[in-house]
Amino acid sequence: MDPGQEPTAHTSTGRTPVSRTGVDRRALRRERLLATATQLFATRGYATTSIERICSTAHVSIRAFYEEFESREAMLIALHDVVSQAGMEAAHRALLDPAVQDADTRARITALVRAYVDAVTADPAAARVAFVEVAGGGSAVEQHRVLWRSLWADFMTDEAKRAVGRGEVERRDRTLSAVGIIGAVNELVAHWARNSASLPREPLADELIHHILAVLGVGAESQEMTR
Repeated sequence: MDPGQEPTAHTSTGRTPVSRTGVDRRALRRERLLATATQLFATRGYATTSIERICSTAHVSIRAFYEEFESREAMLIALHDVVSQAGMEAAHRALLDPAVQDADTRARITALVRAYVDAVTADPAAARVAFVEVAGGGSAVEQHRVLWRSLWADFMTDEAKRAVGRGEVERRDRTLSAVGIIGAVNELVAHWARNSASLPREPLADELIHHILAVLGVGAESQEMTR
């Protein structure tokens, strides 16, 4: 290899060399910034971590930072999205399992909650940022959180409608119930994130399952309806 020559990667066939492009390097730089910010926000706190501190720790220039993010708030939104998307995708995958698709509501809620908890707590530092530090992110961050809460509330409302259709719970408007569920999920996961060193994930999932089923009326209402 000539001095200064860019290293190359190869395809799985080993026949076509692919040079590392500027796009690749920029993607790696962005990942380094996000990883660094995750650790700093989780350990030092979002409010006391400056862009300068992030850049110096990540060995990235401030100019490069602004090529990736408009602001520190935009970076926090990006970090929140990573965890939120992981949780949503995990929940959807759980419900697409053939063994769960036609199951009763108790089995579906159990499957999606366990999948969700596994996803959003996989990295305790990322969970702390997404559920604790995000609360002090400012108006733009809060507006973004509202959008995610709306998506999850719709998600839970659809599950409630499915339970009604199966005759598992009584028919009533559960819009506010869904909002309450999302608030409880956020608070319980935030509590876990603050105490992840001493609090296992399993009790967190168990409590969320119990709470969601109770709010939806699965069990108590269905027993009443069959009398």
